[in-house]
Amino acid sequence: MAQKSQCCKSQCCKSTLYSGNPILAGFHADPEVLYSEKTGKYYIYSTTDGTPGWGGWYFTCFSSDDLTLWKYEGINLNLPRDTKWASGNAWAPCIIEKKTEDGYKYYFYYSGETGHGKAIGVAISDSPTGPFADFGKPIVDHRPKGQKHGQQIDVDVFQDPDNGKCYLYWGNGYMAGAELNDDMTSIKPETETLMTPQGGTLQDYAYREAPYVFKRNGLYYFLWSVDDTGAANYHVAYGTSTSPLGPITVAENPVILIQDAENEIYGTAHNSVLQIPGKDEWYIVYHRINKNYIERDKQPGIHREVCIDKMEFNADGTIKPTKPTKKGVRALRK
Repeated sequence: MAQKSQCCKSQCCKSTLYSGNPILAGFHADPEVLYSEKTGKYYIYSTTDGTPGWGGWYFTCFSSDDLTLWKYEGINLNLPRDTKWASGNAWAPCIIEKKTEDGYKYYFYYSGETGHGKAIGVAISDSPTGPFADFGKPIVDHRPKGQKHGQQIDVDVFQDPDNGKCYLYWGNGYMAGAELNDDMTSIKPETETLMTPQGGTLQDYAYREAPYVFKRNGLYYFLWSVDDTGAANYHVAYGTSTSPLGPITVAENPVILIQDAENEIYGTAHNSVLQIPGKDEWYIVYHRINKNYIERDKQPGIHREVCIDKMEFNADGTIKPTKPTKKGVRALRK
């Protein structure tokens, strides 16, 4: 059942000093955060959680002016209703805002079930809240050459701020990347690259899923999730590269977000990253397991909630470990 219009703090009151965690009402996972130049607002899109077998079939959108009050904007894509090819398993979306001569376009990438496995699709809108029109068919429905296992899920889209080129990344069990064509609805096959970080263990950086890419000071940062999404140990690791398609050098201290069991914060991973426009100010948006469902028989993997915390860098460009909090982040000043 779709959620009723809501926000996580009352819209009738003034902005709260801190967001608190979680920041969205109900169960949500795999959050994607976007700042829109068109509206001057922040948006979060996520996997709608709480359904056995990760069986959610629609995506929702939330908006905020200050990162503390989040308003429910409704369902932005319903797979059985709005696509010709995806029946469900609406997982892990991402979105990009592209400025054109005619205004702004929004390309919403996501994974869904085709009946023959998972694939990645795209839907397009003139507004960050939709309605979105599906492209009509998957744009990634295969593993990269040489990869014999894994799923086509957990998509990320990245635009290089220095040259405007756009790239798509995806993969559970592997990490793949490719440059997008100008139409934003197809990849350049000759650029498709298998770029999975090698090595590591479940205690540090063994790649599982959820690639996320951003660029800072000329360096490409690659973040990914380690272990199973239902594990308390689910956490974020990272590496860097001088190229948007790797190879990736794993950081010397790769773990940048992990559980704080003493404070009953578990399974902190599958993230996106937000840079405040025009500032070297960064945030990490991620999900954690609701503490009341951490026991295995309570299905922790489908009882997740979205959180936000500050992300900071050392002087040498390495990422400082983020301590997950219950307080969240301070409201942005206008």
